[in-house]
Amino acid sequence: MSYTISLIPGDGIGPEVVDAAVHVLEATGIKFNFEEILAGEEALKAFGTPLPEETLDSIRTNKVALKGPVTTPIGTGFRSINVGLRQALDLYTNLRPAKSFEGVPSRYSDVDLIVVRENTEGLYSGIEKIDENRTRAESVNLITRTASERIVRFAFEYATREGRKLVTAVHKANILKATGGLFLEVANEVSKNYPNIKFNDRIVDNMAMQLVKDPGQFDVIVATNLFGDILSDLCAGLVGGLGLAPGANIGAEIAVFEPVHGSAPKYAGKNKLNPTATILSSTLMLKHLGEARAADRVLKAIEGVLREGTHTTYDLGGSASTSEMADAIISKMDDD
Repeated sequence: MSYTISLIPGDGIGPEVVDAAVHVLEATGIKFNFEEILAGEEALKAFGTPLPEETLDSIRTNKVALKGPVTTPIGTGFRSINVGLRQALDLYTNLRPAKSFEGVPSRYSDVDLIVVRENTEGLYSGIEKIDENRTRAESVNLITRTASERIVRFAFEYATREGRKLVTAVHKANILKATGGLFLEVANEVSKNYPNIKFNDRIVDNMAMQLVKDPGQFDVIVATNLFGDILSDLCAGLVGGLGLAPGANIGAEIAVFEPVHGSAPKYAGKNKLNPTATILSSTLMLKHLGEARAADRVLKAIEGVLREGTHTTYDLGGSASTSEMADAIISKMDDD
């Protein structure tokens, strides 16, 4: 069987880490046709827009995309490509695993968390305004029952499918009584349909503290857009950093897989950065395609390379280049 995948190399280090992931995917023996498309700064140069309609059309046609990190200007400039992509394609779930790996220095050795983040509304809905003197700015925190229901349901369905035991809803309903209150209300309602999965909730600031104190008390975490974004980075910090943080954006029919980290433009072209997050994202893509055995094979190879530590990038204590680490993972797959 062959899969046609929309491929967005991205900005900065994106092309390097995506190329590493592509080589690993091709080494599985599965046939892929990668259809390269543009988003971000390169798309802006070529099309005059950072998110061309041609890019969206490709993903709509192929249903699956692998994407590198893209640059998002801070404070000014064009809007986040990631947010625009998720909203345009209704990729309502952002799935971000955080798992400990032997050989990677971190504060904990047994973290295994899943953050399920609502991806289309909240404070990232894009409903903002600022007065002409730039003295007052407002953002709308849009929370709907429909979006809350489907993201909480996804979290429970994921927990059921993956043999997870607990779903924790994260909110700020003590202060944001309308928006946080609605999300918590819906989460409580949905949880009643899954009697075999335990459910609890945490206020977001307390959740941040509890994750640092004892991450083992949590399993699947479901949160609104902003809280999920922040907490997923915190969870990545528990296991060694964003270089190990994969992500999946999933809708009813379309899915886009990407690392959580940014484009790190100052390292572009140096073949130096850690490709693990992008390769881990590709394992999520393999599972989504129904290629679970191939996904497990790649994951075991990653674990072996990280455990040995002799062919890792500088952030992991090694001296390997991006491509050399990918080659080491492929070698481990061949040994399997």
